[in-house]
Amino acid sequence: MSHQHQNNRKGRTIENTEAHANDHKTWNRRDFLQSTGIFAAGLAATVNGIPLYAMGTADHFGPLSALETDRTLVLIQLRGGNDGLNTVIDRFNSEYYNIRPTLAIPESNLWALDQKTGMSNQMIDLKPMWEEDKMKIIHNVGYPHPNYSHFRSSDIWATASDTDEYKKDGWIGRYIDYDMPAFVDAQPTVPPALQIGVQTDLVFQGQNTNLALAISSPNEFYKLAVSGQLYDLSSLDQTPADRSLAYIRQVANSAFRYSQSISNAYNKGRNEVNYPDTNLAQQLAIVAKLIKGRLGTKVFMVYIDGFDTHANQNNNHPILLQRISTAISAFYKDLAKQSMDDKVLGMTFSEFGRTIYENGSAGTDHGTSAPMLLFGKGLGKGIVGNPPDLINTDQYGDPIFETDFRDVYASVLQNWLGMSPEVSDYIIGNDRTPIAGLVPVKNSPVGSEEFGALLGHKISADDKDILQIYFSIQQEGPVILDILDRSGQVIRPLLNGFKLKGSHTLDIHLKKFQLHPGYYQYRLKTGGKVYQRDLVIL
Repeated sequence: MSHQHQNNRKGRTIENTEAHANDHKTWNRRDFLQSTGIFAAGLAATVNGIPLYAMGTADHFGPLSALETDRTLVLIQLRGGNDGLNTVIDRFNSEYYNIRPTLAIPESNLWALDQKTGMSNQMIDLKPMWEEDKMKIIHNVGYPHPNYSHFRSSDIWATASDTDEYKKDGWIGRYIDYDMPAFVDAQPTVPPALQIGVQTDLVFQGQNTNLALAISSPNEFYKLAVSGQLYDLSSLDQTPADRSLAYIRQVANSAFRYSQSISNAYNKGRNEVNYPDTNLAQQLAIVAKLIKGRLGTKVFMVYIDGFDTHANQNNNHPILLQRISTAISAFYKDLAKQSMDDKVLGMTFSEFGRTIYENGSAGTDHGTSAPMLLFGKGLGKGIVGNPPDLINTDQYGDPIFETDFRDVYASVLQNWLGMSPEVSDYIIGNDRTPIAGLVPVKNSPVGSEEFGALLGHKISADDKDILQIYFSIQQEGPVILDILDRSGQVIRPLLNGFKLKGSHTLDIHLKKFQLHPGYYQYRLKTGGKVYQRDLVIL
């Protein structure tokens, strides 16, 4: 329909006082619960006063924390609902200037992306990245039947769900859950996902609850590890009380296990450029140090607040855009010092856009679609999709989205992180289509294993009663090796201990372990992963 100036959805404007206030109360209540650990998530440390969370639930973590050469994803959350029309400007759209007489960015205050599109001069620090083919823009990203609540729309983006679908786990959390079934038994020593910020996000939530452990710095994190001890889980029974105690001990063990790798990476990495003195920039400085220190974490998340610009947008929004621009520019210059800027994909997102009209308070209200920005060397330069149609709007006067955000997720999961289409369908939904050419396609090495491999077995040449099993692991950590019967039940535990990185041989005395002729399997758990092979004893 042709647009009409309608703002009649509850909760979108300041004028919808009760609904809007209730949404903010709900939003802030959850923030409080998460930040205090009641809502629970992750393992947290703080660096220079900025909380850092190591993500992991009771049974996940995937190839996201794999090899140093693998790619990294940095999610940049614009909290509050970013005004897309003033972020990526449709330069010669007269309707834009007509409906925003005081908020529209004039031609004199922008730099050109191409002949039709521009960005505010507040984002001029991104211009070199654009000119060097290190930046892409996706116009008009949203989802069907949009929700105007900060709380609900944030959950939709985090869980990759439909508007009327309520999921409890996030899209990254589902991937990690899927790919690391042995996290409880054989945790990795490198966290697969880290969040910088005051709270953990639903995007990393798996099927189980996360907890937050807050300490002052990676160095303090390491001190805690060397001064304490890992808690024993083997002595606990399956009573409800012992299961609860086992979970608490497992969380504490996680903190100890991650402490050394985080501390080593933080001390090994160094920032080689000056970062602006803003919260977002300092978060990205920490991420850069951990990446350059070869931590191995594959997904990071940072945030910037303040985008709920119901009033005085001309004073507030340009400052936020400048902070994004200067922080991201410094981050990629820093990575480039070690030629790592082609391994890191940055991606912005926000729970919704803003209304196309300015309101009576020199601001904008909760809208629908907004652009997403992607960064990284080798990404190329381009604009995907078309600017929002400001005339043929929906019944509420909002533009109709063009690109579903879950298609962007599918592109990142399949092409950047190298997931199979089948797993991507499981996580995002089987009706999602990756955007061709959005990000470089990852070519995984043939036969590569992220954490370890069962290399084989044979009967010892010196003793026919000894079966030798060979395995390798890519990072030190707990290792569990079991013999299974044909139904998959464990019949002989062989090994449950800590092993160093490298290749290992385990000698199994067949008579001692009562392994008679027959068909078996042996299973290795390490780094949260599971590896299994057939075994025939003659």
